[in-house]
Amino acid sequence: FSTLIDGQITTSKFSRKDSLEIEYFENKIDTSYVRWVSDCEFILRKKNPVSSKDKKAVNMKILSTSEKGYVFEFSIVGDKKNIFRGEAIKLN
Repeated sequence: FSTLIDGQITTSKFSRKDSLEIEYFENKIDTSYVRWVSDCEFILRKKNPVSSKDKKAVNMKILSTSEKGYVFEFSIVGDKKNIFRGEAIKLN
C-alpha cells in the first residue's frame, strides 16, 4: 500500500490471515485485529496500541477488486469528514 504523507509517497506492506493483519512499515511490524462487517468492509483495531491515536479503530471499505488487488477507502471509525482512498496491490 502506498500513500502520500507530508508530501512524500510512503509504502507499507501487509499480510492478512483470518482475523489478524500484520503490517511492515519503516522497519517496524504492527499487528491489528480484523473484524469483518460484510464481504467488503472490515474494522482494524491495533493489537498493542501505544498512543491514544493508535487506540482508534479504522474502517476499511473495499470499493472494487481486480486480479492485481483492490481499491478501498478508509477512515477512523466515526469520522465521516476525513475519508481517504487507496489501492492495495497483491504481491504473491
